[in-house]
Amino acid sequence: MSASQSALLIIDMQAGHVGGPERPHALTDLLANINILIGKARAAGAPVYAVRHTGPADSPIAAGSPLWQLSAALDIDPTRDRVFDKHRISCFNSTPLAQWLQQDGVSRLIIAGMKTQYCVDTACREAADRGYNAVLASDAHSCVDTPQLAASAIIAHHNATLSGPFVTLQSTADIAMHQKPGA
Repeated sequence: MSASQSALLIIDMQAGHVGGPERPHALTDLLANINILIGKARAAGAPVYAVRHTGPADSPIAAGSPLWQLSAALDIDPTRDRVFDKHRISCFNSTPLAQWLQQDGVSRLIIAGMKTQYCVDTACREAADRGYNAVLASDAHSCVDTPQLAASAIIAHHNATLSGPFVTLQSTADIAMHQKPGA
């Protein structure tokens, strides 16, 4: 079986999410693992897409605000990576993502980022519904503790729930990026 074109989708890794008063679970590992995935994508010639959640003009994550910016700790290069904005929980809703994936011949989408129970969960389910071979990087998505559950429990629950029906679950170390045949 020939390998399908992989791409990396990094969700909402913004200064306000990673550097705010509530630190994401295992933040150091999260940042390191996403950077490893970026390196793997670049080495394979696979596209990297980074999305920012954009809030209303009066919100802390309004377009252009310091908290809206992608984390400086990530190896995102806007001159080579596709950086885009979303205004809803879905990375696909009213964004260019689906068009770019089609243009780039992507059939296998590696998903990482923030927040596990919101935008990461939605991206996994929607990617699968759209026919992509979705891969969730089990150790490269995170969230913060909630009054009901610790972040580690939320992450473990979503890894278990999404694995199988929606995604292939793999650790950063086990994820391989594939190029389109003939690329």
